[in-house]
Amino acid sequence: MKTLFFTFMLCVSASLFAHDLNGTVVNQDNERLEDVYVFNQRTSTAVYTDHNGNFKLEDVEVGDIIMLSYIGFKNYTLTITEKDLNRIITISLEQANISLTQVQITPEVNTLNKFVDVDIKTNPVKSSQELMRKVPGVIIGQHAGGGKAEQIFLRGFDVDHGTDVAIGVDGMPVNMVSHAHGQGYADLHFLIPETVDNINFGKGPYTASVGNFNTAGYLNFKTKKRIEESSVSLEYGQFETLRTVGVFNVLDDDNHSAYVAGSLNLTDGPFESSQNFNRYNVMAKYNYRLPQDQELTLTMSHFTSKWDASGQIPQRAVDQGLIGRFGAIDDTEGGQTSRTNINIEHTKYLTDTKTLSTNAFYSKYDFELFSNFTFFLEDPENGDQIRQFEDRNLYGFKTVLSDKFYDTATNFEYQAGFGLRYDNADDVQLSRTKNRKELLERLAFGDVDETNIYGFLNTEFEFGDFKLNPGLRLDYFKFDYVNNLTESYDNASETKLTASPKLNLIYTPTNTVQLFAKTGIGFHSNDTRVVTANNGEDILPLAYGADLGGIFKITDNLVFNTALWYLFLEQEFVYVGDAAIVEPSGKTRRLGIDAGLRYEPLSWLYLYSDINYTYARSINEPEGQDYIPLAPDFTSTGGITIQNLNGFSGGLNYRYLDDRAANEDDSIVAEGYFVTDANINYTYKNYTFGIAIENLLDTEWNETQFATESRLQNEVEPVEEIHFTPGTPFFLRGKVTVTF
Repeated sequence: MKTLFFTFMLCVSASLFAHDLNGTVVNQDNERLEDVYVFNQRTSTAVYTDHNGNFKLEDVEVGDIIMLSYIGFKNYTLTITEKDLNRIITISLEQANISLTQVQITPEVNTLNKFVDVDIKTNPVKSSQELMRKVPGVIIGQHAGGGKAEQIFLRGFDVDHGTDVAIGVDGMPVNMVSHAHGQGYADLHFLIPETVDNINFGKGPYTASVGNFNTAGYLNFKTKKRIEESSVSLEYGQFETLRTVGVFNVLDDDNHSAYVAGSLNLTDGPFESSQNFNRYNVMAKYNYRLPQDQELTLTMSHFTSKWDASGQIPQRAVDQGLIGRFGAIDDTEGGQTSRTNINIEHTKYLTDTKTLSTNAFYSKYDFELFSNFTFFLEDPENGDQIRQFEDRNLYGFKTVLSDKFYDTATNFEYQAGFGLRYDNADDVQLSRTKNRKELLERLAFGDVDETNIYGFLNTEFEFGDFKLNPGLRLDYFKFDYVNNLTESYDNASETKLTASPKLNLIYTPTNTVQLFAKTGIGFHSNDTRVVTANNGEDILPLAYGADLGGIFKITDNLVFNTALWYLFLEQEFVYVGDAAIVEPSGKTRRLGIDAGLRYEPLSWLYLYSDINYTYARSINEPEGQDYIPLAPDFTSTGGITIQNLNGFSGGLNYRYLDDRAANEDDSIVAEGYFVTDANINYTYKNYTFGIAIENLLDTEWNETQFATESRLQNEVEPVEEIHFTPGTPFFLRGKVTVTF
């Protein structure tokens, strides 16, 4: 009887003294902060703020100590009083240097994003290549004079220029469907690195809000809404390299903010034939805020680029002394490209928890590329130069309704969205040319119209320490192709609908451990020319993936993450933009393990490293003939960073790519490399002086490599072997930045 009475009194006491703590978290400019970690030390329960900066923490008593932490801000501690429980409190966080101690493990599906955010902010980058390299497991290579989109490697994929990685900026897609050079071509050079705030990424096809090209993973870059200080920087180095960047704060008050940014890049490169590379970028961003109601952001950007290239050279030409490592067989390669973007983002806060977000975008894109991969194999007299060209307009929008429910048996939230993307690419062509001027023959010439309508539902259910995250995505495609090589009007059209279910399970028993199991189906669309040529068969090959892993915050300043993963790809047909032919590609499977470590032994010293191993094979091929060309099996990136040490900052970074098969039987091998970069900076008042060195050890390495059959002008028979673009040698640059 006494036990029953005591239990009854405890329940009464809990109902009388335990309350919900409701609050809003803002920064010093009164901007609401999303994903702030809110932790009750007595109950060891935690929540994080929603899109509106709001949170609700249950079972809070007078005297409880509440801790808040957020990347880039000082940790905040609040001791609860009676007054706090009877109102909605507002907490303002103060900015501070980036630190691992500010990051807490929460039940988010992609928690690793937070730790990569620390990587970016402790060691700022200066190029789109470096931006992508910040994502664990991503390796980047350039092989056309700096103006062409980079070649991407991730999770045992040679992604080419974006076929199996979905890339976006502020909700606007970067990948180009049915591109003149290759499916999924993703040229990120319109992005000015100094304007990037963070990267949201995920590996595998597990995110319902991301569709086409999300098989190996996705990368979404978010630019800053506002800037703290204006700055101008000038950088000059070897190979007649010049880069100047200006970021200017033009408006900043309670409801409005705006800034403009511009950059100019020039270089001749280390090649014997000058690259004559130039790229100009400009960007403007305006943000309008109505308190607790809505937010409007307008972003406009433009870039244009021109370059010459020495191309991919055959190893035998170097071995025979015909050319040097930085020489060329055909130095008339090169190209030009431009992209103009208009992106509008609107957020309406319908209630404290419900949000309606919409973004609409338009891009005007031009592309022209001259290449020569086989030299004199097809045309012994004029050579094998090709021209790829297109003129594209890209339109689209996405609307997402999101809400959270706290007062149910289990916490529940959802994001429901729908959207449209329409590509109109005219004069998409592949031609044989001579010296960039003379048209010899058109191999492909047509107009592409491709429409993608989609809808998705992402849900999250919290059961104590568990979060269940089921999602579903539907995509409808309409492919139209007009072949302009035929005398009569030849219009082919196909449609396709596909469903992509996702299911993720997250277990977070404490704020130092997260275990996860993820599974899902993704896809990448095939080129419209493949779709229509193949009568709509096998045009949306599916990818089936699964991940099992965990993130462990061993101490306040030491974090370890790992994942075991599997990915299976269906049969597909690939359009080879360099040859205007369709090649079948069979089923493949990849099995791998990722691991990463981040350590901050001192407040000014930060170390990180990621390693990735993959076993990738074609399924239906005999053993020994089942290698996937250029699929990397072992990669690693990492570095040491110093920040704010008596005015000094800097770092030493490395990237490693192992030897890999360049053809199906591994008889031709693409050599791996280990390359290190370094930089050091000193800040005095509002001036920063810096030195950056690429390839500190002056390693001889091949940035990109392909097994290619080619014929030189003095050869009778063709030869298949490694063709490569040499990596940058020791490359020294100096830089000065002024902030005001």
